Amino acid sequence: MESIKEIYKIGYGPSSSHTMGPRKAAEQFKEKTLNAVSYRVTLYGSLAATGKGHLTDKAITEALEPAKVEIVWEPTKYLTFHPNAMKFEALDTKGKTFQERTVYSVGGGKITDGSLENEAKKIYDLTLMSDILDWTKRTGHSYWEYVEMAEGSEIFNYMDKVWDTMQKVIVRGLEAEGVLPGGLHLARKAASYYIKSKSFSGSLKKKTLTFSYALAVSEENAAGGEVVTAPTCGSAGVVPAVLYRLKESLDFSDKKITRALMTAGLFGNIVKENASISGAEVGCQGEVGTACAMAAAAAAQLLGGTPQQIEYAAEMGIEHHLGLTCDPIGGLVQAPCIERNAFAAEKALDTATYALLSDGRHLVSFDKIVKTMNQTGHDLPSIYKETSEGGMALIQF
Repeated sequence: MESIKEIYKIGYGPSSSHTMGPRKAAEQFKEKTLNAVSYRVTLYGSLAATGKGHLTDKAITEALEPAKVEIVWEPTKYLTFHPNAMKFEALDTKGKTFQERTVYSVGGGKITDGSLENEAKKIYDLTLMSDILDWTKRTGHSYWEYVEMAEGSEIFNYMDKVWDTMQKVIVRGLEAEGVLPGGLHLARKAASYYIKSKSFSGSLKKKTLTFSYALAVSEENAAGGEVVTAPTCGSAGVVPAVLYRLKESLDFSDKKITRALMTAGLFGNIVKENASISGAEVGCQGEVGTACAMAAAAAAQLLGGTPQQIEYAAEMGIEHHLGLTCDPIGGLVQAPCIERNAFAAEKALDTATYALLSDGRHLVSFDKIVKTMNQTGHDLPSIYKETSEGGMALIQF
């Protein structure tokens, strides 16, 4: 498996696969074609179907400035490697193509051309959670220590930056008010939810705070703000909401939080390696479902869970999101995406609690649920996988 840095990428929303990835691909192509007079970029499949709502064209155009850019939309054409495909062409003074490249945005902001040479370095020897769990039993070490062993001690510096960015996003989101960009005229709710929490007490206050933190991040993402993929932009609100709530209520140190983030990243990595975190490939279960699993694992660790209990919490995070479709209205990462982040954050805390009440033994392993999620995703009709052709995407206003 690759570094968990590929799970936690710092960039601008609203979509890791449809905004962050294409921007990165455009920047890479521009570096190799600085003598181009203009560019033609063809978007295929899901990238074309929901690209305008995700600001795909804007991200690409800005990355290729000041050259003129022609965007060609091909929503009904799917290339075989992945639904999120794009072809870049560099044009000369006569409008002739002198260099081209086809790449795929496979989720979490990652770009690949499908070749083995293009793959990031694999630094984890173990790619199944069952093997990693056996390792913890043999050695007595924790999940985050396996991450440190594979990544090196420098991973702590990166995770400190990730956590710092997550906290800043929440603070910005709680301060921001007004209407989110796009045609839905959706008003921000994070600020009002946070204020309302002040008049509540007990479990209602805690739940409302969790909602407000998740909304803060998701609304910032929808507005194109800087966020951290966890594992994607569309699911970026779940993990930080849970960790911010736990830090605030139980006074966990930043060091413990970063360790929990490392554990969460490991579980996200397992999903990415053996299934997918791309909504265009397996639906929202791969995005919000994985985010819920990651947050549940982090919470269970912080609350003193054993490796078995942590694995159980993560498994439930995906199990109870099986079949979740990716059907954003208008192609915008707003409805139902923002609310899904809020509810997944609360569910992550619930699954962590449920797992901690057990002895860690359970029927379905994390590896088995990841395999099931992957098969379920591939069985879903394409209209429910980030194409705006089915489900809630058909609701008219």
